[in-house]
Amino acid sequence: MSERVPDVEIGPATQADGTAVVALWRAAGLTRPWNDPDRDFADALVTATSTVLVARGPGGIDGTAAGDDPAVVGSVMAGFDGHRGWLYYLAVAPEARGQGLGRELVVAAEAWLAGQGAPKVQLMVRRENADVQAFYAALGYEDADCVVLGRRF
Repeated sequence: MSERVPDVEIGPATQADGTAVVALWRAAGLTRPWNDPDRDFADALVTATSTVLVARGPGGIDGTAAGDDPAVVGSVMAGFDGHRGWLYYLAVAPEARGQGLGRELVVAAEAWLAGQGAPKVQLMVRRENADVQAFYAALGYEDADCVVLGRRF
């Protein structure tokens, strides 16, 4: 792994970050037509047991930042359901990949979840996404050997 991307800070997202964060999620291929990422972002910020953490630094999905503010170059959503923590929407801008930022975002989200009282963390990865499965395996995540079932309302 190369050195960490310089001048990057990780902290809580604000409503003003919504457009940049959702653009990052879209560019990373994390969105699906049946989920509204704008609503997911907004809901995470107003729910006491969830958050979106962002990495701010030079660059960003469009290569620019507004004014002198650092751009959003990474994000992760975390939520605690009272039994376990969950990670969602981990994304790093293309120019910031391969420098340990994804790992740092996961560590920050795990720390936030631990602070909420979560005894463990889970996440879902699409079966065909072997690269992301390998990323999480390198961080100590294991296949939970379960089937995830769902139902939409």
